[in-house]
Amino acid sequence: MKNRHTAVLAFSGGLDTTYCAAWLREQGFDVHAVTVNTGGFDADELSTIERRARQADVVAYRLIDGRAELFQTTLRPLIFANALRGGVYPLCVSAERIVQARLCAEYAVQVGAAALAHGSTGAGNDQIRFDAAFRVFAPGLSVLTPIREQALTRAAETAWLAQRGIEIPPKTTAYSVNRGLWGTTIGGAETHTSDGVLPESAYVLTAGAEQRPATAETIAIEFDRGVPTAIDGRALDPVALIERLNERGGRHGVGRGLHVGDTILGIKGRVAFEAPAAITLISAHRELEKLVLSRQQLFWKQTLGELYGSFLHEGRFFDPLMRDIEAFLESSQQRVCGCVNVRWHQGQAAVLGATSPFSLLNKSLARYGEESSLWNGAEAAAFSKIYGMQDWLLSRVAPCSEPRP
Repeated sequence: MKNRHTAVLAFSGGLDTTYCAAWLREQGFDVHAVTVNTGGFDADELSTIERRARQADVVAYRLIDGRAELFQTTLRPLIFANALRGGVYPLCVSAERIVQARLCAEYAVQVGAAALAHGSTGAGNDQIRFDAAFRVFAPGLSVLTPIREQALTRAAETAWLAQRGIEIPPKTTAYSVNRGLWGTTIGGAETHTSDGVLPESAYVLTAGAEQRPATAETIAIEFDRGVPTAIDGRALDPVALIERLNERGGRHGVGRGLHVGDTILGIKGRVAFEAPAAITLISAHRELEKLVLSRQQLFWKQTLGELYGSFLHEGRFFDPLMRDIEAFLESSQQRVCGCVNVRWHQGQAAVLGATSPFSLLNKSLARYGEESSLWNGAEAAAFSKIYGMQDWLLSRVAPCSEPRP
């Protein structure tokens, strides 16, 4: 049975959700704050998040570990897809929202809540993702969005909380930081323009140029059917492996970037990100696929992988097409097995080479640009003539025009 006074809040412990918790309580709600750990937090940070929930006087606080589910349901297909929005951004935030929304909704149903709440503004993508997911997972519950409904500025939220004895550090109020297993996004005044540059102090996961090691570090990443399984010969479960890459790659400043793209609402948006593990894994996985997949597989994987990433980013995770693409991606990974060497140095992750038992690059049969045991010179000449025949025929009936100046 639902309790009309109970609301479950997706709680990150940041400025927006802390405001939501305190404001909903003042409106008479029994607030259950739920933090779904999708990575990026250490024990001290998790303790700080719980303390802020208590400061907001919630009736219950719950921490749920969603990292393994995040990998299985979202990050795994994103690796298979080599998904980089705009060619650069590895979907750090959008990768987490479905898991966070589902686990919050399940908890809300368990405690008989009448409402779910989130701290998204009315300008960004997250409001769409949470709204859509909440309505799928808990269709009978209302959705509360205090920040969106009140159109509050971060300064106004900070001042309101301070009046109630809840202090939020200035860095938290100046920048909107979303940190997770797949990376960190950072938004602030600099990302509201097309050419703003974040100060070094805004970054939280990667080392600045002066703190990075002077010498390069080379690692070997092993894949089994597209899934990363080991680093330097040491087997790790996917969550531990990604956390290790974030830590080690972050010391070299790997994975920083700025992305400009179209939002779900139709305007342009800009965000800074730090994603050492995501950038390293996608670069390595893509190179291994080049070695073992056919030309047509690679073409359609790129096409469908980009579509998959776009639908996930734009809150369309529940479209049946996503399950169809996931089935294709899963099938494509059967021979994506092997080891890839990657070098980290001064902010870059460079793929040095890959090996695989399914490699299609076989020097005993053919060497690019040199001799081949698969055909002789006469056969190559005949192939070249036939291959160019259509262009020759076209040139006879419709000569090519001169290039335009």
